[in-house]
Amino acid sequence: MTETHTLYAITHSLYSGRARSYLIKRGIPFQELSTGHESFKADVLPKGRLPTIPTLVTPGGEVIRDGAAIIEHFEAANGRPCAPPGPRQQIVSALFDVIGTDGLLRPAMHYRWNFPGENLDFVRYHFLYSQRDVPQREEKTEAMMGRMRHAAVFFGVTDQTRDLVESLYLEYLDALNNHFEQYPYLLGWRPCVGDFGLLAPMYAHLGRDPYPARLMQQRATRVYRWVERMNRADQDVPEYFNAGLDFLADDEVPETLLTVLRVIAQDFVPETLAAAQHINAWLADNQPDSGTAAVGRESQVIGMVEFTLRGETVSALAQPHRFYLLQRVQDLYAALAPDEQASVDEMLGACGMSDILSAVLDRCIGREDNLEVWEA
Repeated sequence: MTETHTLYAITHSLYSGRARSYLIKRGIPFQELSTGHESFKADVLPKGRLPTIPTLVTPGGEVIRDGAAIIEHFEAANGRPCAPPGPRQQIVSALFDVIGTDGLLRPAMHYRWNFPGENLDFVRYHFLYSQRDVPQREEKTEAMMGRMRHAAVFFGVTDQTRDLVESLYLEYLDALNNHFEQYPYLLGWRPCVGDFGLLAPMYAHLGRDPYPARLMQQRATRVYRWVERMNRADQDVPEYFNAGLDFLADDEVPETLLTVLRVIAQDFVPETLAAAQHINAWLADNQPDSGTAAVGRESQVIGMVEFTLRGETVSALAQPHRFYLLQRVQDLYAALAPDEQASVDEMLGACGMSDILSAVLDRCIGREDNLEVWEA
């Protein structure tokens, strides 16, 4: 009998959707509980260190906090079934993992919190019932929602940037919809790690909340089908009459996917470069001790950065977590042979993503005892 894992997650959580989808697609038995469950505080939090989701408890009692770590746990133990074999596809998969986790927070926050007429009752239900039934539950819910609504500003969502956020998201949605006309997943006929990362904002915020879900259904039906597909255990490709089973042959990255990256690069690259510069200046001034938290509630707030997007100035929080994930892209690239690097250089140059390889922090971020920490 196969033993069951426990996933502490919440349906409306951006990061939970990434880990849940991986467990579903890989056929890993699990039960899902919310962090309001008594066992989370009593048994899980002391090992998980932070009250964040998703957090996984293995049948042997190991606690793994964070979606990236959960996926890496299974990938490393099983021969990396969701990692494509070719260098170009490997880089693209890892890059979409970063983009989904950190690069689409503006539209995710905007489309959840700035359409209260359509979304508020739906969102309030999920926030309310993810908590234990205590006398102050409704008050805590309103306070939590208020904090999250205000947090949208720190991701660069303001009255001044609203039109910009929407126009860029719609271009991205159209490009992704065009890609899924040809293939059911990013790199062909099976999901890569990048699919799971990209699902994070595309499911909980943009594919479930009423307003953006309707927008996706009506404007980008194929994207909506991909969101559904990523939450089903089978391949789920009945509309593709000549479907294959594997990643695309010959390390192909379709032009349709490069077009998606071109749209994203307009926003993702300048923000990443500005954040790297700001964080490096902060590191020089503050010299955090090795082993101190770089990400999460135990870390220090590093501040806001400004960058230019289509002639507009956007201000957003500088987040080391983006670079914790981006290190994986850069490490993959560094391990390639010179001819493979040249092929990747050509691909990244064609979609405006070349600069991400040089967006490097002066201190690496590692992982220790379920925390992302500054290394020496």
